[in-house]
Amino acid sequence: MKYIPFAFLCLFSLTSCGEPNVDNPSNNSAKASLVSQEANLFNNYWYSGQAELTGYQLEQNRYGEVRVGHAVMVFVTEPFSAEKQVKLDYPNQAPESDNISVLKLNALRKFTTGIYDYSMMNSVFTPVSLDKNPHTLKLTCSAQDWCGHSFTQLNYREDGYQLQEFSYFEGEGDKNKNLGDALLEDEIFTRLRINPASLPTESVELIPGLFFSRTAHVKLKPKKARISFKSEKEASTQCIIEYLHLDRTVKIDFSSNFPHEILSWEEIDNGKTTVRATKAKSIRSPYWDRNATKYEYLRDSLGI
Repeated sequence: MKYIPFAFLCLFSLTSCGEPNVDNPSNNSAKASLVSQEANLFNNYWYSGQAELTGYQLEQNRYGEVRVGHAVMVFVTEPFSAEKQVKLDYPNQAPESDNISVLKLNALRKFTTGIYDYSMMNSVFTPVSLDKNPHTLKLTCSAQDWCGHSFTQLNYREDGYQLQEFSYFEGEGDKNKNLGDALLEDEIFTRLRINPASLPTESVELIPGLFFSRTAHVKLKPKKARISFKSEKEASTQCIIEYLHLDRTVKIDFSSNFPHEILSWEEIDNGKTTVRATKAKSIRSPYWDRNATKYEYLRDSLGI
């Protein structure tokens, strides 16, 4: 499997991307020190007791028209049960083999269609130590509008991803089936934050994004796709996902340097832009403790 050959991606991984120079012990020492420094940088950012919250200006095409709304991405690390695939309430009491540190992404979209509105949310749970746990363990999606609501969940098991799907549409619910082993389009966002070099740059089996499958009413199954990277600006890099047998392309712009913030993304389906989101504002906060009315002003800090 091929990986991104950019030098900056090696700097911020938790492990070295390349082989050390065994001919020069001083080089080994310098590289070990650099990796340690960047690991500390990662830990100081993601294990500080705060989440990263980012608001985005959203343009969502729905029913043939562009709807203006907002999106929010919440990134935070959590202790996660490998067996039950839920957040651990008492991680200190869990066996080490069951206690996996994950980077969780809660991705939310809100927009209005005429008289009624949509509210959609994805949750992605990707292990921080991808060398030990190379698969995202869980992905969920819920969607609500005035017609009804739906829920989709994927859990990674020994035989790949197990899908559970519940919907008010007759042809979509209720389902329980195995999708096999594949990469998730939705986990590309968390992998970019953990280590962009963890993404393969060759043809892969990719399960399309759950927001896309929900709004387009596309049956979930792995599709052939190609992932590539383009860097035209010094400060940012673009990750491009192109499906080979599905007319869909996703472009994600992220900061080249750690912590690799998601700056914007665009989804193109059947030759037309269906989603465009651009970063408005971002803060770091222990938001779970900011639920009193006196903290409502913080929403202005996200541009929503």
